[in-house]
Amino acid sequence: MVFYHFGKYILMLKAVFRRPEKISIYKNEVFKEMVAIGLGSLGIISIISVFIGAVTTVQTAFQLTSDLIPKSIIGSITRDSTILELSPTICSLVLAGKVGSSIASQIGTMRVTEQIDALEIMGINAPGYLILPKLLGGVIMIPILIVIAIALSIVGGYLAGVASGAVTANEFTQGLTTDFIPFTLVVALVKALIFAFIITTVSAYQGFFTNGGAIEVGNSSTKAVVISCIAILVSDYIIAQLLL
Repeated sequence: MVFYHFGKYILMLKAVFRRPEKISIYKNEVFKEMVAIGLGSLGIISIISVFIGAVTTVQTAFQLTSDLIPKSIIGSITRDSTILELSPTICSLVLAGKVGSSIASQIGTMRVTEQIDALEIMGINAPGYLILPKLLGGVIMIPILIVIAIALSIVGGYLAGVASGAVTANEFTQGLTTDFIPFTLVVALVKALIFAFIITTVSAYQGFFTNGGAIEVGNSSTKAVVISCIAILVSDYIIAQLLL
């Protein structure tokens, strides 16, 4: 069963990347999806990111019980944790719930109301027309959201640390700038790109092959979120194993 669905998924991707009939139509759709995915998710990503950084800083300070360890290490731990793991992974899991379920329900509704059948009868490449703009919009905007999330997490950690008195502003800043490895940002962006591809394509697959009515559309949305989250966690481990 797994190989059956994986084969259908690969065939769908092959149809998605087929040469488009009219590029200008696709371009407009890509911009619409960039706005929907990027601006539509900016608010929740911003709120989550600030609190991720704040909680990381407070908990790290709580665990530093030894006076021999400089408090500047709090800034280093917050920086590396948010860049490498917390911002890319947690934000992608949230986006899988928000963006993924939206994509699955949109395409699933079009399937059960026979709109996709109408597109195919007119000779339009339905997978390309419906899925490719969402894929490109996700691959462009989700890494940008992750970069914003990293920045806001560090700001949130700084504010929480200084406000709680766990660390001074100078100590936190010193920790941020000490022993920074730029490659960690590359790893975060690689994760963001792969997670964006997973969220958009897995959700589109679940929606595109929906059968039945409104209940099945809901089930497809649920499956899209669950499978996307599992795939994100598995790929997160694989990327970490390969790049770190």
